[in-house]
Amino acid sequence: MKALRLIITVIVLFLAGAVQAQVSVNVNTGVPPPWGPVGYTEVRYYYLPDVESYYDIQSSKFICFVDGDWVHRASLPSRYRSYDLYGGYKVVMTDYHGNAPYKHFTDHKTKYAKGYHGPAQKTYGEKPGKGNHDNKGGDHGHGNSSGHGKGKKK
Repeated sequence: MKALRLIITVIVLFLAGAVQAQVSVNVNTGVPPPWGPVGYTEVRYYYLPDVESYYDIQSSKFICFVDGDWVHRASLPSRYRSYDLYGGYKVVMTDYHGNAPYKHFTDHKTKYAKGYHGPAQKTYGEKPGKGNHDNKGGDHGHGNSSGHGKGKKK
């Protein structure tokens, strides 16, 4: 009887460890997109003032207002095809930890109007065809990236 209790206890402890490991894997974030600002940890979203959109680092998707609704997409809408992700300013949203940053869009749009630029930003990757860069130049893609990231508010 004691041996059976010991076996059951070991199995329960093993399963509890496996469940805990699964939880920690699910909450980790990965690498930011190559155009993401360097030096930030523990954030999920960037706000892109020039295109009034968000980037969800965890899912590698943009969140844009399209036809009256906020949608999640792998790339920005075609109207922004010439938008420079490397040169455009990214506001790192350290003060928001939910799943719908656009609920504060009116505040973000007011505080970070189109053309907003805070402190200079260096990106993680190199612009296609160029060397390392900071807030200059022009990647004319619309955000096909595979990044995750972490961050501070600027």
